[in-house]
Amino acid sequence: MPLDPSLRAQLLSDAEATRRLSLAYVGVTAGLFAALRGSPAPAAGLAVRASADPATTLRWADAAAAFGLLDRDGDRFALTDLGAAFLPDAPGTAMPFALGAVLTAHMADAASAALQSGEIPGDRVLERVETLGPWFGPLLEASFGPAFETHVLPGVPELTAAGAQGGLVVDLGCGNGWYLRRLLARFPALRGHGLDPNPLAVSAARAAAAQAGLTARLTFAQGTFDDAAPLAPARLVVMNRALHHVWGAGPAAVARRLYQRVAPGGAVLLWEPRWPDDPATLGGHPRRRGMAFMGLVEHLQGNHLLRPAEVEAALEAAGFSATTHLLMDETEMVVVGRRLAA
Repeated sequence: MPLDPSLRAQLLSDAEATRRLSLAYVGVTAGLFAALRGSPAPAAGLAVRASADPATTLRWADAAAAFGLLDRDGDRFALTDLGAAFLPDAPGTAMPFALGAVLTAHMADAASAALQSGEIPGDRVLERVETLGPWFGPLLEASFGPAFETHVLPGVPELTAAGAQGGLVVDLGCGNGWYLRRLLARFPALRGHGLDPNPLAVSAARAAAAQAGLTARLTFAQGTFDDAAPLAPARLVVMNRALHHVWGAGPAAVARRLYQRVAPGGAVLLWEPRWPDDPATLGGHPRRRGMAFMGLVEHLQGNHLLRPAEVEAALEAAGFSATTHLLMDETEMVVVGRRLAA
């Protein structure tokens, strides 16, 4: 049976959008959009500004202009409003859409290979997208920083209470430190320490903290979830979309380790995508469809997304009292574990 014309039109539109986002990915990660900020340039001049191969730059510019990312005047190119929207520091930057499109295609390839071999690549699957590595922290910040401001801060009163009380906040799996930077900028009484196994992420976090003028209150170190630093228990321990990456070590062991890190009277705040009790509810809404795809992505990394009840049960068995805040159409959750005061 021939493909329905309306379905064909939809798929053609999807394919064009995919190509546009793929070209935007190149413009972001190769610095081509940034190099055109402020003034037009011919392709050869753009290649010099971006330290890029001239022949490839020309072909990219031809394609980017055809897809509306660049304006063309003779042999000179300039950013369109759409192209400028992908600049990483643009308000409400579209950069995550470009990076997400290429990451999605990569994960689809990994899933196809896993279906044939039965082998799960694990965390190394992300390392295979070489140009994405330096952008992973900015991707997470641009994707979830606005949600932190508009949903997590007003929806989790324990954050405001900790901010008023002051003390040390430890972020396990801190990435480029965006969560701590935003939290400390809002609450001057807090101090922060971030821990991440990736040395590039730690370097980026330190540089961003220095640029924000927060180095007196904010430090970072390389280390894993099980590392002892910092030695002193914290007023607040946070994990932002990182808990499911260590959950495979055993829920009881993870919860006990968190309990050891929290001072009496303190709390853990665990921000996670919320896997539904009934996976049949994953359709019908863009956020829920995104969650369904994320479930596949995390499976390829050797993880699984978590339900509120399983996190609460592990925390309570370790000695916490636990509650869950459901946010963003109940697709996100912040599970709070409180440790009783001594």
